[in-house]
Parts: sequence; structure tokens; C-alpha cells
Amino acid sequence: MKKNLFRLLLVIAGTALSALIVTTLILYNGLAPIDKAPVSDTGAEDSEETHSSLNTTDDAADSPEEMRGIWLPYMCLTLSPDEQNESAFRRKACGILDKCSACGLNTVIMQVRPFSDALYKSKLFPWSHILTGTQGKDPGFDPLAIMTEEAHKRGLALHAWINPLRISTGNTPRELSEDNPYIKWQKGLQSPKENYFFEYQGGLYYDPSSKNVRALIAEGVRELVSSYDIDGVQIDDYFYPTEDESIDLASYEEYKSAIPDGSKPLSHQEWRKNNINSLICMMYMAVHSDGKDIEFGIAPQCNFDNDERMAADIRSWCSFSGYADYICPQLYVSNQHPVFPFRRLADEWCSAMKNEKTKLYFGLALYKVGTDEDSGTWLTGEDIIKSQIDYLRSHSVGGFILYSYEYIDNYG
Repeated sequence: MKKNLFRLLLVIAGTALSALIVTTLILYNGLAPIDKAPVSDTGAEDSEETHSSLNTTDDAADSPEEMRGIWLPYMCLTLSPDEQNESAFRRKACGILDKCSACGLNTVIMQVRPFSDALYKSKLFPWSHILTGTQGKDPGFDPLAIMTEEAHKRGLALHAWINPLRISTGNTPRELSEDNPYIKWQKGLQSPKENYFFEYQGGLYYDPSSKNVRALIAEGVRELVSSYDIDGVQIDDYFYPTEDESIDLASYEEYKSAIPDGSKPLSHQEWRKNNINSLICMMYMAVHSDGKDIEFGIAPQCNFDNDERMAADIRSWCSFSGYADYICPQLYVSNQHPVFPFRRLADEWCSAMKNEKTKLYFGLALYKVGTDEDSGTWLTGEDIIKSQIDYLRSHSVGGFILYSYEYIDNYG
């Protein structure tokens, strides 16, 4: 373990707010206009060489502004049944943060709302089942408050990571609490005039076309920002889970029925994009509502076509103010990936960033190191993550975030 930590330390040791929204939320029901730039993708193979030696002299490594982050998923925060108390959680938190600090990281992105729930004290969402095994049960301590306190003691920034639309997937969580917004809305609707959620492959998701859903999610962000001394809020790539238009067809038909005579409705896909854009803008405004120095970030997939299918309007988010302070595509590919080689995708994302006020970071696949993922291309060199970090630094990218803390000991 010490060897692994030392290697990672060698690799990575090393905010002004975005402008106010320049577009007004118009296009029906307060939706934001979208960018019409065509979406492209890459497909050619890259022939780059991987680096084999560590480089600790990079100027970027010494930059206090470089993002050197790691995602901390909810699975890392569970406690055994006999240790579900504040002192046990604080010990776990300190161990995690000590390791992050020792590795030269400066930011931890903690998952605090995985399933319409909260790993913090909330008036809007129930306590997460991660803490006690039962959603809605008060653990008797506040994980986010503890993590934020201990992170700041070590000079680490703490970003709160939320999944805004996901309610459940399969049997996770096994049971939703009575104070879950989904349950309260479901029980309160006799003849629903608005669709608050949809189902897909056994999972439940909030419907972002709903004004009430968007208001709930934005208010949840505002609650986080006002109640905790966090340094950022981040959402990941959980937007629409499928291209299948049947999951929200009722909502789309309702939208079309409200269009004035003589006006042309948006296509189903463009309507979905505007729903997400409206939600993103509301979350951005909620983050900055108190005037605190807090960032709002989005971590989409690295594949532009996939983002398009999920109604993630990447081109607009990279081009205009008012959507995000930083974009962090999940570039979970190797240098020699047969379809999406790392450098080629990184270059495309750099080219897509038209708004100089929006920072660009990259998510790197620590979990793939030493595996046979991507046709075995992670086995072609010892220092793939190192070479990727070097490449980003040479292109003045703002930083990187590793996925995830679960695999920090697997490096080397």
C-alpha cells in the first residue's frame, strides 16, 4: 500500500464565478434555449506512445489552482451494523481523507444523494439507507458535516455529488421511506395532471419536464449550499436513461397539447434537451444564490453521441455561461483504445470548450488500471494514468478527477 500511495503521490502532487446567465429561460414552461451546433464524435485509432517514467517537475503539478480530485462513491461510506455511529464514521472519514491528502489530491467529490435521499440532514430528502440499512432512519450524525469539517482541516476541498433524477435502480434501495418525495407525490395524486416520474428497466427516475421536479431538485441544491460549508456541487451523467420515447410520452404529449395554434412544437429529443437545460440552469443559479465562492460542475460521459442520446446538451454547456463552472467528462479510455483513444477524445473536448470562463477537467479511469478492459489496452503500459495526466497538463487543462477512491490502492 505504501508503494502504491508513493507512486500516486509522485504522479499527481503537483474561482472566479462564471458570468451570469446570458439567455432567458423562455421556450415554453421556462425552458432554456439550446445550441444548434452539430454534434460529432471520434472513431479513428490513435498511435500515441505511453510514458514509462514519472515526472515530478511539471509546473502544473505545483499549481494551487489545478484540480486533483477523486470521486468518493456512497459504497465507500457504508458502516457495518455494529459500527453505525458517529465515532466510527469519523474514523472512516479521517482514514479516507488522510489517504487522499497523502496522495497529493486536493479535492474530494463525496456522493451525498444517490437515490432521492441524503447523506446529510435535509428537510427535503430522507436519510440514505447507506447509513443504517433503512432509508429515512436518522443515523444520529451528519456524514456531510463531518466530511466537510475533516476535509478542511487537511486543506482539502469538498464537493457534494448528487444524482438529481435517480430514485431507485432495481432493488437499490430495497424500500423507499414514507418521506421520500416520490412516495409523497405518488400517494397525493388521484388523477395526475403532471407526470413526476417514469420507469425504465426496473428503475425509477424523476421526470425533468415537471416544474415541480425541477423546483425540488434546485431547492435541494440551495439547501446544500446554505447549510454546509462545501466548496462545490457536482452532478454526473444520469440524465434520461434511454432514447426510448415511450417512458415520457405522456409528458411530451401534454407539452404538445399546450402549444398555441400555429406554433410548431419541439421534437421529442429537443424537448428533452430543453428540460435538462432548464434544470441545469436552475441548479447553477441555486449554487450561486447565496453569493458564496462555490462551484457547480457537471461530469458527463466522454462520448458526444451518447450524451446527445441522453439529452445532455454538451455543446451549449461548453459554450455559454450560466450552465456550469466546470465540465469534467468521464474520459475512461486508455491511450490505445481501439475506438476512442484518449488523446483524440481529450483534444475534441478541448476544442468543444468555447466559453473561456468554464473550466475543463477530465475524469480518469483509475479503476481500469491493470485490467483487461478496452480490449486489453490497459495492459500495454505501466504508467497510463501518469501519461494521461502529463498530456492534460501539457495542454493547460484545469485538472483531473480519479474514479474512484475504491481503487486508490490498485495503482502501481
